[in-house]
Amino acid sequence: MSALPIDPTAVDPEDVGEHRTTLEMEHEAAIEHVREAFTAAGFGVPVEFSPSELLNETVDADRDPYYVLGACNPGMADRALDASDGRIGGLFPCTVVIRELEPGRQEVYHVSIMRIARLVGMAPDDEAWADIVADTGEYVEEAWSNL
Repeated sequence: MSALPIDPTAVDPEDVGEHRTTLEMEHEAAIEHVREAFTAAGFGVPVEFSPSELLNETVDADRDPYYVLGACNPGMADRALDASDGRIGGLFPCTVVIRELEPGRQEVYHVSIMRIARLVGMAPDDEAWADIVADTGEYVEEAWSNL
């Protein structure tokens, strides 16, 4: 096993724009609530799927409900593609996970692809990218406040 180029234990959750919260509601209601919260904040949701359904059907994984919303703000995506020489597309769309911790209790989780791209060298560490990180962060904060 080769060494990683960075120490994952040294990465602060804020470095990757980590957000996490718990919703006291059923899984399907949480999916709708999160979709509405992100849509109200200016995101579209062009991709969504249930890894748990796929894994339960194909490899009999017996996974609890787990759902992924692929959120995208087109204006921010366009800016990010230009500023990263197109490489940020390898991380598109921004994902928001809704996973059932127990019936009636869901965890919502998100990390910033813009921050991660900068950390791993897919995007420049310059003022233009810092502006994109700040602007996307504002959209995410609004979405999170809608939860």
